[in-house]
Amino acid sequence: MASKDKESRLAQMSYWEEQLNQQLARLAENGISSEKIAKDTEVKKIRAKMRETRNRLAVIEEKEKKLAEMAKAKAEKAAKPKEPKKKKKQAEEEQTESKRQQKKKKKKEKKNKA
Repeated sequence: MASKDKESRLAQMSYWEEQLNQQLARLAENGISSEKIAKDTEVKKIRAKMRETRNRLAVIEEKEKKLAEMAKAKAEKAAKPKEPKKKKKQAEEEQTESKRQQKKKKKKEKKNKA
C-alpha cells in the first residue's frame, strides 16, 4: 500500500503543512485573532492529520531500523561456520535407555530365566 510507504507519507506531510499555511493565511487575512485561529476546527483537523502522519513516519522508521538489524543478524549468522549435524546412529548409541525400556528389558530377562 502506498500509505505505508515512507515517500508517500513525506508527501502527505508536506501537503498538510501547505494546507495549514494556507488556512492560517486565510484566517489572518480576515483579521481573526490568534486565540480564535487556535480554536478553528479546520486548523485543528489539519494539525491532527499532521500529527497522525508524523506518528506513522516514526513507525515506518522504526520498522526500517528493525529490518536493518535483522538483515545484519542474518548476515552474521550466514558468515558463521556451520556445525556438522550428528548422524542418527551416533545419536542412538549416545542416548541412554529410558526407564520404560529398562523395565521391559528386565521383564524379558525374568521371563527367559523362568
